[in-house]
Amino acid sequence: MLSIYGVYRSRASRAYWLAGELGLPFVSVPVVQARRVDDPHAADAPLNTQSPDFLAVNPTGLIPCIDDGGFVMTESLAINLYLARKHGGPLAGRTVTEEAEMLQWTMWAATEVEPHAVKIILALDTNAAESEAGRLTIRGAAKALKKCFQRLDQHLAATGHVVGDRFTVADLNVAEVFRYAMSQPQLFDAAPNVKAWLERCQARPAFRAMMETRAKEPE
Repeated sequence: MLSIYGVYRSRASRAYWLAGELGLPFVSVPVVQARRVDDPHAADAPLNTQSPDFLAVNPTGLIPCIDDGGFVMTESLAINLYLARKHGGPLAGRTVTEEAEMLQWTMWAATEVEPHAVKIILALDTNAAESEAGRLTIRGAAKALKKCFQRLDQHLAATGHVVGDRFTVADLNVAEVFRYAMSQPQLFDAAPNVKAWLERCQARPAFRAMMETRAKEPE
């Protein structure tokens, strides 16, 4: 049985969405971020990223991680590539070239897009956006993302998908990174292919089910 460690209000959302797409049975182990707990070391603290029980599974203290029949893996985007490859089907690469493209676009999203997009989401989550410094951070991050949006917009013009002509793990991984920039509608308005693509990704039943569960968790 696959175990997914992490709350839905974290990058674990990516693994939960993929598991839903693949129809995989799994056990959800709700590990909360230590920063959200008053005293993560208290005896009555919820299971969190600094809890000894979790660190025994994942010494890095990061979520998500998975335990797939004794194989423990970290890094959300890599987890998705692994699960898609293992279980096959339309979400996985059909050729070595497609697998390489999936890895390429996933790495691009992680290294070129997410560092800027995370600045936006963190500024909003911590209410820093209400300060001048926070607003400057968001504007700077949005400016840096313009080229990323342009590149993906041009790429999607061909088939409407990141790899091949169908929805794959590459779409899911990249969509979850671009979700962090949804508070900046001007970026999507300037990239209509990206806007339409993300709407299609988020209209999928597995995404909606994941978000419904996410919404039930405390903020």
